[in-house]
Amino acid sequence: MILNKEERVHVTVPALIRLNQNAKPLLPANAIRAQQSGQYLSPFKGQGMEFNEVRPYQEGDDMRHIDWRVTARRGKTHTKLFHEERERAVFLWVDYRAPMFFATQGVFKSVFAAQCASLLAWSANYHNDRVGGLIFSDSNHHELKPKRGKAQVLHLIKQLVNMQTQETSPLTINKEAGQYALARLRRVVRPGSLIFLISDFRYMNTEAELHLRQIAKHNDVVMLFIYDPLESQLPPSGRYRLSDGESDITMNTVDQEKVIKYHNRFEQHKAHLQKLLHRHRLLACATTDDPIKILQSGFRR
Repeated sequence: MILNKEERVHVTVPALIRLNQNAKPLLPANAIRAQQSGQYLSPFKGQGMEFNEVRPYQEGDDMRHIDWRVTARRGKTHTKLFHEERERAVFLWVDYRAPMFFATQGVFKSVFAAQCASLLAWSANYHNDRVGGLIFSDSNHHELKPKRGKAQVLHLIKQLVNMQTQETSPLTINKEAGQYALARLRRVVRPGSLIFLISDFRYMNTEAELHLRQIAKHNDVVMLFIYDPLESQLPPSGRYRLSDGESDITMNTVDQEKVIKYHNRFEQHKAHLQKLLHRHRLLACATTDDPIKILQSGFRR
């Protein structure tokens, strides 16, 4: 993708609308869809919301689906089962916290996140799927209930642009914002949804990981792990000055042992994310990557 200097730092409505031209093949219809509109097959399978039957409760079942009438009548806890829906929502969880407004190469992580969310929304629209979203920052969040149509995608794009504009002033890091956003996602998303988590997944505490595991039990989840190359690998041996526009720090990469440990911490973080959702997908996305190619290759696999 060719972007001007401004578009590497800030997303714009026209730039995200232009992605519509490249979105159609991202989620290939012959790979993930059945003949019925909106129904997903391999590799995305999950629990839908069309009632099927009642059976005794088993560990891991969603407690929200307990059938209290049958439970009271039979004296033993029973839960409702559901067929996969004829349609299912594509839900986009987009991180706009302070660490996402960073890059040393390519585009800001927040820009890459907005590009991926827009591409996936346009692709879902091509397949006549409902698109929903939760965009969050350190201080606020915006939710979109799943709906069909181009107007819904344009509404999502407008919110991606508006929220990024609001968050470009000096930011205070809220290390619990991701946890709260996952807790909210867990409450609002319907079982059987296809969920894309788009973030650098910093500050993932135990409670956040619990929410993530519970979400993954009843939905198909794809994690788009966004990182800047500097977060993966320190530059060649030397002294470097970094600035956020307000303060400066000097980074020394002469000590190769520290350089190796730095890279190992990044790899451990990525491996831990994959372990959290071992039956789901994780796509590692550098800020220098082309989001179109990353998504295409990820779903071909």
